[in-house]
Amino acid sequence: MDSDGTYDGRTTREGRVPRPSTPPDHPPKTRHAPTPSPTLTDWLRAPRTSDGPGVWTYGHLPRPAEEPERTPTRQLISGALIALLAGLLLWSLLWNGYLGGFWLWPLYMFTPDSWAATMPAVVASYIWYGLVIAALLFGFGRLGRWPELARRMFGGGLAKAVQGAGPVHPEPGGPDDPGEWGQVRGGGMGEVADRLAAEVRGGGMNDVDYARIRRAWETVRVDPSRQRAFADAVRDNGAGACVHPSGARDLPVRAARHDLLARQVLLGTVDDSARNPYARRGTRLALDPAVLGTSLLAVGPSGTGKTRQLVRPVVESLALQALAGQAAVIAVGAAGSQLGPDAAYDVVVRIGDPGSVYDLDLYGGTTDPDEAATLLADAFTGDVPGMDVRRAATALAQLLGPFRAVHGRFPAVPELRELLERVPGAVEGLRAALEGAGHPAMLRELDARDRQHGAPGDPGAVLADRVALLDRPAFAGFFDTTAQSRLFSLRSLEHPLRVRIDLPERGHADASRMLARLLLAQFTASASARADRSLFAFLAFDDASRTLTAETVRGVQRLRSVNAGVLLTLRTLDDVPEALRTPLLGSVGCRMVFSGVTTWDGQRFAEAWGTEWVEARDVTSRTVFADQPLTRAIHAFRKLVTGKAVTTDAVTVRQVERERWSASDLANAVPPGHAVLSLTTVRGERAAPLLVRLAG
Repeated sequence: MDSDGTYDGRTTREGRVPRPSTPPDHPPKTRHAPTPSPTLTDWLRAPRTSDGPGVWTYGHLPRPAEEPERTPTRQLISGALIALLAGLLLWSLLWNGYLGGFWLWPLYMFTPDSWAATMPAVVASYIWYGLVIAALLFGFGRLGRWPELARRMFGGGLAKAVQGAGPVHPEPGGPDDPGEWGQVRGGGMGEVADRLAAEVRGGGMNDVDYARIRRAWETVRVDPSRQRAFADAVRDNGAGACVHPSGARDLPVRAARHDLLARQVLLGTVDDSARNPYARRGTRLALDPAVLGTSLLAVGPSGTGKTRQLVRPVVESLALQALAGQAAVIAVGAAGSQLGPDAAYDVVVRIGDPGSVYDLDLYGGTTDPDEAATLLADAFTGDVPGMDVRRAATALAQLLGPFRAVHGRFPAVPELRELLERVPGAVEGLRAALEGAGHPAMLRELDARDRQHGAPGDPGAVLADRVALLDRPAFAGFFDTTAQSRLFSLRSLEHPLRVRIDLPERGHADASRMLARLLLAQFTASASARADRSLFAFLAFDDASRTLTAETVRGVQRLRSVNAGVLLTLRTLDDVPEALRTPLLGSVGCRMVFSGVTTWDGQRFAEAWGTEWVEARDVTSRTVFADQPLTRAIHAFRKLVTGKAVTTDAVTVRQVERERWSASDLANAVPPGHAVLSLTTVRGERAAPLLVRLAG
């Protein structure tokens, strides 16, 4: 890390890109504003409040926890009219003296006799009449609930005025104004704060610049030795200080709305229906690292918008945070997936495309043969029923260790295939090299592999078949281990990188799924092995079908404690081995069901979401039989007019335990363009399953 809070951007095997010598003078124009605010200053000063996980905090107004009792409008109107008529009747009785003159006694008591038949007496009389009328209006208005009727009839403006003002905006130019950089000023850097405040007011700074410089200032507070470098960067470059190594200060295009001050991306609006808690109805729903850190599993058929309405916005949000030095994101999808343009990424790996600038490190950047063997074994054999992954890892380690001891690198794909297939020239050449270099321990490893080859249960043949999937002409030149190409390694998660990996799904489906398993295994291992976990690391799969293994599911569980998370999308849970479906739902903190799922998938989610206590009302109707002749006649006339017998209702209220969402509801009651989403934060806060109308 450099002193300005960024890393040295020289091109290396990890795929980092060079830093430009001079950052742009002005921020690029975005095609999607971060908020409706016309200026950055207004956006910064907007109040942000939250009363639960997933709340879009920008301008949020908390709602009551329970829905207030709502009187029907017809009943309000009739009550208001009756109160008005009663008030007019009482005033008429008072004015015409039918109730006596007691209501005039205060007027007579407080006016002198000398005022009789004078103008002051007339004025005093009309003032008293006005006070009496005001008292009648107040009393009968409260009795007739006129204020509630006015709010109901004249809309939300009056209601907001009655409820009171919303969150308070910070005073412009005050110590709490984020646009004035009060923390920087309080740290003894008044000149730097003035320069940054001028950039905010003058329009030379955008939301990414603000988040990036604020992040750099946080590193200065942790390590005061960086203070001078920070001050020099701001003095020389203004809003372009501490720029991302790519030199980018924004994405080429934004497909969603983002709030970088809260690190949120707007996903949609909670549906205003009885299925949702009253406090969340109509509120906007957003995702941030606090909930993505528990990982998210989304299930929905093809065409329901998983890529457009979920994966793309989340990846875009984290790419913006990467430009601000807050995150590292890796997006994995089939070639042609709509995950954003190439210019929005620092590294684009197109496996199987000869024009790809970057290659993928098959061994994840590790130098430990045992660790590399474990990751490869899980990717190669983790989906094979009955296969012992540990034996496969041992078999690979018995070859990777000796090869690295001789050549100082791991074998390329063709070399590994020859060793697994026991090609005489490859094995004997490796043995002779070990004997010449004097590696007796590695010779014992190679001898052990020779003894196990062909034995019952030997995983060598399966491993060779799986490696053969990558030893194809389409992948010639890929997975190079001779340092002749630009390799991207998942060990780069300590840097704010934006990476997209395109898998050859169309022509090499099996190889694509195997590489996806390898990437997930490498990510869970690399995220846990980071020395600096201040960056939020995230891996997004556009399609995680046949990607999960028992070991990677356990690895996903551990990510929330290392400031990392994954996004997994599936067309159906049938794409996951049956033994892993329940552990998978338990290992992720956020679960999402799109419209159109089957009842079998819905049943799994219904079990994961559990039950809740609800109030059930049972109404029993009983026909009323009258004893008196007049009452029977009235009932007969009423039945003749309405066509229904006179009944009385008996209401029984009780508490019952019911599923939050049943399998049938998930399969049939979720409208198109909607999804049911539950959230959990890394601190353990939970949001019940919410029906969300997704943003288009």
